[in-house]
Amino acid sequence: MPDPSAAPQPELAPAPAPAPAPAPASSDAEADAGAEARGALGLLRTEVGKAVVGQDQIVTGLVIALLCRGHVLLEGVPGVAKTLLVRALAASLEVDTKRVQFTPDLMPGDVTGSLVYDARTAAFSFREGPIFTNLLLADEINRTPPKTQSALLEAMEERQVTVDGEARPLPDPFLVIATQNPVEYEGTYPLPEAQLDRFMLKLPVALPGREDEATVLRRHAAGFDPRDLAAAGVGAVASIADLERARAEVAKVEIADDVVAYIVDVCRATREAPSVSLGVSPRGATALMQTARAWAWMRGRTYVSPDDVKALAGWTLAHRMRVRAEAELEGVTATTVLTSVLATVPVPR
Repeated sequence: MPDPSAAPQPELAPAPAPAPAPAPASSDAEADAGAEARGALGLLRTEVGKAVVGQDQIVTGLVIALLCRGHVLLEGVPGVAKTLLVRALAASLEVDTKRVQFTPDLMPGDVTGSLVYDARTAAFSFREGPIFTNLLLADEINRTPPKTQSALLEAMEERQVTVDGEARPLPDPFLVIATQNPVEYEGTYPLPEAQLDRFMLKLPVALPGREDEATVLRRHAAGFDPRDLAAAGVGAVASIADLERARAEVAKVEIADDVVAYIVDVCRATREAPSVSLGVSPRGATALMQTARAWAWMRGRTYVSPDDVKALAGWTLAHRMRVRAEAELEGVTATTVLTSVLATVPVPR
């Protein structure tokens, strides 16, 4: 399998399809609804492109996460527009968004909210934290201690926050997009496996190509201000209603039993690889199935193929695997193990 960042790009616009067999009129209405929802989400790529150059593929991954109700970890060196990318996506959607800068002194209550004493009523009341939003940007998540990192665990999995024994539901949709720097480790706290497993996708944000970088400089020379997205013309082009319609269409995408068995075999093979100390969990297998369905729908198909599974495996599975220390010394990585697994597990025909 190639590097995840080199995976083929799904097409957000409706793909041409062969002429369908005669069907009831209601199926035409359903097809129109699907095309409309796909088109609305397809506009996100163009809109985000007004602010961020050359990251179409990452936008695709973020849209897949939105469709699957998943969370995303963006990893890239400083200065590749990770934060700007998320801000531009949020501005392109009619959703509430908040940003938290994760720092060593950040406390769990600063994220989830806490009970505050009100002198006027002589009682405690709950003050919501920034996590009560549709899209939470957790910037530099690995710079805060594990105690604060773990405050996100319940929210990411159960979509609720429990404070003083009372569970408080989070808005729907709810998406955590976290960023981290892969090269600077001083003053950072590696994410525990339990939290990594809750990220549906880990997307590597690469350095731009030469022409893309030149385009960035020309935009800045022309007066582009990354702090003022409205001036750059970035506005909402899709709504929560569009997203809900798209999710309903994704749920209709068929996945055959042999493709389900293929996903299971791939994930089980990662657990049995001799160089791996921790393989993909059942949650990871479910995530791969969900993302493959979303990708198939975005490409205009009503079924999942093994190629869809292969295309999403890098983004969905690699960050859930742990390679043994002795294997790492020999240059083995999760990506190389996954490449081997995908090359050896029989593909259904």
